[in-house]
Amino acid sequence: MIHTRITGTGSYLPGQPVSNQALIAWHTLDSSDDWIIERTGIRARHLAAAGETSSDLAMHACQRALVAAGRTANDVDLIIVATSTPDYIFPSTAALLQKKLGITNGAPAFDVQAVCSGFVYALSVAEKFIRSGSHRCALVVGSEVFSRIMDWSDRGTCVLFGDGAGAVVLEAANNPGVLATALHADGRYAGMLSVPGQVCGGQVTGDPFLRMDGQAVFKFAIQVLTEVANEVLHAAGLGIHQLDWLIPHQANVRILQSTAKKLRLPSEKCIVTVDHHGNTSAASIPLALDEAVRQGRVQPGHHLLLEGVGGGFTWGAVLLTF
Repeated sequence: MIHTRITGTGSYLPGQPVSNQALIAWHTLDSSDDWIIERTGIRARHLAAAGETSSDLAMHACQRALVAAGRTANDVDLIIVATSTPDYIFPSTAALLQKKLGITNGAPAFDVQAVCSGFVYALSVAEKFIRSGSHRCALVVGSEVFSRIMDWSDRGTCVLFGDGAGAVVLEAANNPGVLATALHADGRYAGMLSVPGQVCGGQVTGDPFLRMDGQAVFKFAIQVLTEVANEVLHAAGLGIHQLDWLIPHQANVRILQSTAKKLRLPSEKCIVTVDHHGNTSAASIPLALDEAVRQGRVQPGHHLLLEGVGGGFTWGAVLLTF
């Protein structure tokens, strides 16, 4: 039987951290550092420079992941990028990333759009490709420049998000790595979190900015994150006490704390980076994973539960042995 394992992680954050105070000053927001921290746990985030794209951020994260895995770019035979902020309408960000990495072996490259669940979706898809025997070495990436879709006059959303990228190398293996995956969606809840605009006839129609019903998202997120965590644990035959780390989508520290509490998981087993990354959507899970790996907290043999929830509404989880 073919198994799949993460063999390398990498991440990239653009520029210097932008504090709450700096953000408030730049955009003359009716807010305060204390207000933002109390409601979100966020103290800083990174913002991409003008002209810096999702594929640029992804390139740096992938280069670091490849080094960690001991692989070269042309060892990669599959590229999947999770993003809601692509460089272009087309070609895909994955294809542009492929060029920037110098991958010339004809590896398939495509994007996955599941917003903040995107990395979990992409990792689940790559795992299926590898287990089928058709591919052996995948780059799975989450990369976002959410600063491009912010309404900087809306303090309820613009203080939440940041830019960044995270990547993993996922390879065929003899021993189990990914133990269980679960993906879900329910389009009935699309209006709770969306960017309800499009390009038509050379003009933007509708609303090009992110809009969110924060309270509705909060309640929905805790419910489905708890459910999908239990789903993959049950599928793998593991108990919550056997979990070493929960690495959730970094949306809001209150969501993270509430989910861990509902799962009866000690808070110290939950990886938290939202305080200094903000919400980086599809990039948040691989960013948090790479930070925990490089800090030595995540060790080989640890059981990790990665889970996310995002606009669509989408949600999912991956349970794995690192």
